[in-house]
Amino acid sequence: MLSGSCLCGDIKIAYEGEPALKALCHCNGCKKQSGSVFSSNIVVPDNAFKLISGTPKTYIKENTASGNKATNFFCGSCGTTLWLETPTVPDTKIIKVGVMDDMSTLSNAKPGAEMFSPNRVDWVPQAPNAAQLKTMA
Repeated sequence: MLSGSCLCGDIKIAYEGEPALKALCHCNGCKKQSGSVFSSNIVVPDNAFKLISGTPKTYIKENTASGNKATNFFCGSCGTTLWLETPTVPDTKIIKVGVMDDMSTLSNAKPGAEMFSPNRVDWVPQAPNAAQLKTMA
């Protein structure tokens, strides 16, 4: 299992197997949530994901760019968002790549897709060989 955690270490997660998708997201919600100009994500099936320790808080964003709600799971102590869930991609966890602990997991998260690519800021280059999607996968 590959492990991850929030900044303060109160919440620990893990997943096993290959992600169903590795993607950058350029939607405004991910920009706001990450504090950056895009977010880097790995999508895993619910049955491959495990909450190891801690109790995350949730924030439900209504009316997202996909038209569905998104539930963000974050640490109440340090504020790190670890994953989100949305009916747009049912039965999955969308893990924020930066919370993963092992450098090889980060290195292997090269995106296969960019979601909401028309919203990419002009100074960020297109990810090589990544599918360019107008909306969420």
